[in-house]
Amino acid sequence: MIIGIVAISENFAIGRDGKLPWHYSADLKNFKESTMGGTLVMGSKTWGSIGKALPGRQSIVLSRTQIEDLPDDVLLCHSAKQALERSERFPGDVFIIGGAGVYETFQDDIKRWLVTRIPETVDDADVYMPLQFLDDFELVDSKEIDNGLIVETFDRRT
Repeated sequence: MIIGIVAISENFAIGRDGKLPWHYSADLKNFKESTMGGTLVMGSKTWGSIGKALPGRQSIVLSRTQIEDLPDDVLLCHSAKQALERSERFPGDVFIIGGAGVYETFQDDIKRWLVTRIPETVDDADVYMPLQFLDDFELVDSKEIDNGLIVETFDRRT
Protein backbone atom coordinates (compact mmCIF):
# COMPACT_ATOMS: atom_id res chain seq x y z
CA MET A 1 0.00 0.00 0.00
CA ILE A 2 1.14 3.56 -0.67
CA ILE A 3 0.81 5.62 2.50
CA GLY A 4 1.43 9.31 3.05
CA ILE A 5 2.80 10.12 6.49
CA VAL A 6 2.97 13.70 7.72
CA ALA A 7 2.96 15.77 10.90
CA ILE A 8 1.07 19.05 10.58
CA SER A 9 0.51 21.98 12.88
CA GLU A 10 -2.87 23.56 13.53
CA ASN A 11 -2.24 25.92 10.59
CA PHE A 12 -1.09 23.04 8.29
CA ALA A 13 2.61 23.90 8.56
CA ILE A 14 5.02 21.04 7.92
CA GLY A 15 8.42 22.71 7.63
CA ARG A 16 10.63 25.66 8.46
CA ASP A 17 14.17 26.26 7.21
CA GLY A 18 14.48 22.73 5.81
CA LYS A 19 13.41 20.86 8.93
CA LEU A 20 10.48 20.13 11.20
CA PRO A 21 9.47 23.22 13.20
CA TRP A 22 8.98 21.14 16.38
CA HIS A 23 10.45 18.19 18.23
CA TYR A 24 8.16 15.62 19.81
CA SER A 25 9.76 12.31 20.77
CA ALA A 26 6.37 10.56 20.58
CA ASP A 27 5.95 11.70 16.96
CA LEU A 28 9.41 10.42 15.99
CA LYS A 29 8.73 7.12 17.76
CA ASN A 30 5.39 6.77 15.94
CA PHE A 31 7.09 7.53 12.61
CA LYS A 32 9.69 4.83 13.27
CA GLU A 33 7.12 2.23 14.35
CA SER A 34 4.79 3.01 11.44
CA THR A 35 7.44 2.93 8.71
CA MET A 36 9.68 0.09 9.97
CA GLY A 37 10.13 -2.58 7.31
CA GLY A 38 8.80 -0.36 4.53
CA THR A 39 10.19 1.85 1.80
CA LEU A 40 10.53 5.60 2.34
CA VAL A 41 10.11 7.90 -0.66
CA MET A 42 11.26 11.48 -0.13
CA GLY A 43 12.42 14.56 -1.94
CA SER A 44 15.97 15.85 -1.88
CA LYS A 45 15.25 18.49 0.78
CA THR A 46 13.75 15.87 3.10
CA TRP A 47 16.76 13.65 2.42
CA GLY A 48 19.02 16.59 3.30
CA SER A 49 17.23 17.12 6.60
CA ILE A 50 17.53 13.42 7.53
CA GLY A 51 21.02 13.00 6.08
CA LYS A 52 21.25 9.22 6.35
CA ALA A 53 19.39 6.03 5.56
CA LEU A 54 17.07 5.11 8.41
CA PRO A 55 17.65 1.60 9.79
CA GLY A 56 15.16 -1.11 8.87
CA ARG A 57 13.76 0.79 5.89
CA GLN A 58 14.70 1.22 2.25
CA SER A 59 15.15 4.86 1.18
CA ILE A 60 14.33 6.28 -2.24
CA VAL A 61 15.13 9.92 -2.99
CA LEU A 62 13.14 11.59 -5.75
CA SER A 63 15.10 14.36 -7.47
CA ARG A 64 15.39 15.80 -10.95
CA THR A 65 19.13 16.33 -10.40
CA GLN A 66 22.02 14.20 -9.23
CA ILE A 67 22.74 14.13 -5.48
CA GLU A 68 26.33 14.06 -4.28
CA ASP A 69 27.50 11.44 -1.78
CA LEU A 70 24.30 9.40 -1.71
CA PRO A 71 24.98 6.15 0.20
CA ASP A 72 25.00 2.97 -1.89
CA ASP A 73 21.91 1.63 -0.10
CA VAL A 74 19.82 4.70 -1.00
CA LEU A 75 18.20 4.75 -4.44
CA LEU A 76 17.94 7.91 -6.52
CA CYS A 77 14.93 8.17 -8.85
CA HIS A 78 14.16 10.94 -11.32
CA SER A 79 10.41 10.33 -11.66
CA ALA A 80 7.50 9.22 -9.49
CA LYS A 81 6.89 6.30 -11.85
CA GLN A 82 10.48 5.12 -11.46
CA ALA A 83 10.27 5.45 -7.66
CA LEU A 84 7.10 3.33 -7.51
CA GLU A 85 8.56 0.72 -9.86
CA ARG A 86 11.72 0.43 -7.77
CA SER A 87 9.75 0.29 -4.53
CA GLU A 88 8.11 -2.93 -5.75
CA ARG A 89 11.46 -4.70 -5.25
CA PHE A 90 11.18 -4.32 -1.51
CA PRO A 91 8.80 -5.81 1.06
CA GLY A 92 6.30 -3.81 3.04
CA ASP A 93 4.38 -0.64 2.42
CA VAL A 94 5.64 2.44 0.59
CA PHE A 95 5.65 5.58 2.72
CA ILE A 96 5.64 9.00 1.09
CA ILE A 97 7.40 11.13 3.71
CA GLY A 98 7.72 14.55 2.07
CA GLY A 99 8.27 17.26 1.36
CA ALA A 100 5.32 19.20 0.04
CA GLY A 101 6.18 18.71 -3.64
CA VAL A 102 6.58 14.96 -3.20
CA TYR A 103 3.25 14.74 -1.36
CA GLU A 104 1.62 16.59 -4.25
CA THR A 105 3.31 14.35 -6.84
CA PHE A 106 1.96 11.19 -5.19
CA GLN A 107 -1.44 12.57 -4.09
CA ASP A 108 -3.35 10.38 -6.57
CA ASP A 109 -1.32 7.26 -5.63
CA ILE A 110 -1.68 7.55 -1.86
CA LYS A 111 -4.32 5.18 -0.49
CA ARG A 112 -3.91 6.03 3.20
CA TRP A 113 -2.69 9.01 5.21
CA LEU A 114 -1.15 8.83 8.68
CA VAL A 115 -1.46 12.38 10.02
CA THR A 116 0.04 13.51 13.31
CA ARG A 117 -1.75 16.64 14.55
CA ILE A 118 0.77 18.91 16.27
CA PRO A 119 -0.96 21.05 18.94
CA GLU A 120 0.62 24.36 17.99
CA THR A 121 0.57 27.05 15.33
CA VAL A 122 3.79 27.77 13.43
CA ASP A 123 3.56 31.35 12.18
CA ASP A 124 7.03 31.44 10.61
CA ALA A 125 6.78 28.15 8.69
CA ASP A 126 7.76 28.15 5.03
CA VAL A 127 6.20 24.83 3.93
CA TYR A 128 2.52 23.94 4.31
CA MET A 129 0.20 21.11 3.34
CA PRO A 130 -2.72 22.17 1.14
CA LEU A 131 -5.93 22.50 3.14
CA GLN A 132 -7.75 20.08 0.82
CA PHE A 133 -5.21 17.22 0.88
CA LEU A 134 -7.65 14.96 2.76
CA ASP A 135 -10.74 15.77 0.68
CA ASP A 136 -10.90 12.30 -0.93
CA PHE A 137 -10.23 10.49 2.35
CA GLU A 138 -12.27 9.46 5.38
CA LEU A 139 -11.13 9.23 8.99
CA VAL A 140 -10.92 5.57 10.08
CA ASP A 141 -8.87 5.80 13.28
CA SER A 142 -7.64 8.36 15.78
CA LYS A 143 -5.38 7.88 18.78
CA GLU A 144 -3.54 10.10 21.20
CA ILE A 145 0.14 9.17 21.36
CA ASP A 146 1.20 11.84 23.83
CA ASN A 147 -0.26 14.82 25.61
CA GLY A 148 -2.01 16.69 22.79
CA LEU A 149 -0.44 14.68 19.94
CA ILE A 150 -3.11 12.91 17.90
CA VAL A 151 -2.42 10.45 15.08
CA GLU A 152 -5.26 10.09 12.61
CA THR A 153 -5.57 7.45 9.91
CA PHE A 154 -7.46 8.35 6.74
CA ASP A 155 -8.31 5.88 3.97
CA ARG A 156 -9.16 6.90 0.43
CA ARG A 157 -12.90 6.80 -0.24
CA THR A 158 -13.87 4.11 -2.73
